[in-house]
Amino acid sequence: MAARGEHGRSLHNGLMGTPAAPGLPVRDIHPPGRFSAVRLSDLWAYRELLFFLAQRDVKVRYKQAFIGVAWAVLQPVFMMAIFAVFLGKLAKVPSEGLPYTVFAFAGLIPWLFFANGVGSASDSLVTNSNLISKVYFPRLVIPLASVSAWLPDMAIALVVLVGVMAVYGLAPAATVVYLPVFALLAILSALAVSVWLSALNVAYRDIHYAAPFFIQIGLFLTPVTYPATLVGSRVLRSLFALNPMSGAVEGFRWSLTGAGHAPWALAGGSFAVAGIVLVLGLLYFRRVEQFFADVI
Repeated sequence: MAARGEHGRSLHNGLMGTPAAPGLPVRDIHPPGRFSAVRLSDLWAYRELLFFLAQRDVKVRYKQAFIGVAWAVLQPVFMMAIFAVFLGKLAKVPSEGLPYTVFAFAGLIPWLFFANGVGSASDSLVTNSNLISKVYFPRLVIPLASVSAWLPDMAIALVVLVGVMAVYGLAPAATVVYLPVFALLAILSALAVSVWLSALNVAYRDIHYAAPFFIQIGLFLTPVTYPATLVGSRVLRSLFALNPMSGAVEGFRWSLTGAGHAPWALAGGSFAVAGIVLVLGLLYFRRVEQFFADVI
């Protein structure tokens, strides 16, 4: 034990160029194994770093912006207005008995959280390359922080939606107690995709260009501007359920307004798909994590 201690202090002296104080413990940091499991205790130990990175992303996003956090309101409001004119008024898309503005707004809130979270998290490891190459911490903290940084925007937009509903004489339904379940599904879906894209983007920079393209396509493959009941074919409904955000959007809208039928079957499939994608993504992330500092 004494020999190991002396060796550790000698190694410390060689690396840092300064003598280590006698009697201080020496800790060896090893990279995680390629197939080792992700430990929640590691993430919990670095929870303050996660909060700091998420807070930094929020501040940077609105720094020197003329209207500041009002962008969290304007983005869904403008998109709601466009959809209401072209799809609600002109195309007469059904809205399950709701005013189309409320219908579209309720679907846009979880979708914009997903789209913005995945879009920023896919580049998060590359944009934090200096931090990764200099300091040790669980790299998973970075994409987690990038997704978490969009939670305040979702909360602000939710408050605005309640105000829009009040204009139409509507109030949140009793089913609003289930809202956290579907918000959790949206968060889980965003994390599942973000873990994959952030790790892949380190080795393949095509992800930077491909991610926004597929997110745009995903808007039309998710029942944001139309109800899921509009998909009549059973085969198409089965494929529809493979998109985890389908259950999140439908459930988010139902829990707030009570319109339509409870989408528990769709949500169950979405939870299963999101869980599988997340677990596989975590395994892949852990496998390549030790090479990030060399490749990035």
